Amino acid sequence: MEQWEYHPPPDIGESMTEQLRHFPRQPKMLMFAIRSVVALLLRGWMRMYHRLQIDGRENLPPSGSFVLVCNHTSHLDTLSLLCSVPLRRLHRTFPAAAADYFFSSVSRSFVSAILINALPFDRKLKGGQSLTVCSELLNNEGNVLILFPEGTRTTTGKLGRFRSGIGRLLAGTDLKVIPCYLRGGLKAWPKGTAFPRPYRLHLRIGEPLTYSQLEKTAESVQLISQDLQQRVATLGGLRHDDL
Repeated sequence: MEQWEYHPPPDIGESMTEQLRHFPRQPKMLMFAIRSVVALLLRGWMRMYHRLQIDGRENLPPSGSFVLVCNHTSHLDTLSLLCSVPLRRLHRTFPAAAADYFFSSVSRSFVSAILINALPFDRKLKGGQSLTVCSELLNNEGNVLILFPEGTRTTTGKLGRFRSGIGRLLAGTDLKVIPCYLRGGLKAWPKGTAFPRPYRLHLRIGEPLTYSQLEKTAESVQLISQDLQQRVATLGGLRHDDL
């Protein structure tokens, strides 16, 4: 008879704050239940309060892992993208969130980890390590990663330069990446305001593409970043002056 062994979860003994900041987080049924309920409420609120319109849902791959990249004007960007993903993939969709902001307190960690399912991304000290976590996440079939390559929210409405991390993540891989553009986020919830305004939001989802033909070189990384920036700008109907 095979001897039975008990293996406690790796985060046992850690405080709640440490558990929320740890990634990957241990699966907990209560966490899944809370996130599912909040997701349904969020979709209703976004549809009624912001009259969220989503075009291009058919471009989301029905299976496999992929990356969603989008312009970054407000916290509504993440919420809109989460609303675009099928509910069955909710618990395997991970928005990359700045660890120094979204995991800086217990309350923010609770919202980010449990309600949003965010992946802590260190923008300053451990960018390479965070990219490794992203890569490992996407190597696990069926995961969705949400990234904002500008790195921070704009205060002017102009589309900022896409940082090299997205190019380093995609160059020479078969990973699908889908450019998106959200219109209305800056007016609905500008940086520095406490609560969103009832302004209309419009999310456009582009067609998936890969950069498997490009080797992992500095030139390829720059090319991918510039190409995705231009594709996002095109979805938004932006002019050269808006970049």
